[in-house]
Amino acid sequence: MAGLLSRALSWAANVPGLSIRGRLARSPDQKPALEVSPNKLVYLDGDQATVGVLNDKRLWGTDFEVIGHFNSPDHFEIDRIHTRSMFVHKDGKRLMITYWCDVCYIRTYTPGTCVCCQKYTDLDLRESDEP
Repeated sequence: MAGLLSRALSWAANVPGLSIRGRLARSPDQKPALEVSPNKLVYLDGDQATVGVLNDKRLWGTDFEVIGHFNSPDHFEIDRIHTRSMFVHKDGKRLMITYWCDVCYIRTYTPGTCVCCQKYTDLDLRESDEP
């Protein structure tokens, strides 16, 4: 059984663009996680900018989709931020997660202060420009 699980994880780690969806939550130890079914959490990780998005309290509890690969049955590595690998589903739409400074008109893909005026950026969920 352990050998089968090991082979399955090895295969899943090499599958590009695997998508999982659930409610963005926190684990008991306050790490980002996706609740994929009642009482079933998958821990999420990624590059620094991706983790910044996962830690944005404005997104907690949303219907969340991530693209990447499993490192183990309960640990999922999200693809790098520049690949647009995180989405919120709302009102039947798949929305990209972006951040916007309404003072400087600068868009970013991780939360934080505007590089120009230092105002904290607003969460701005947008429909994809892609077909």
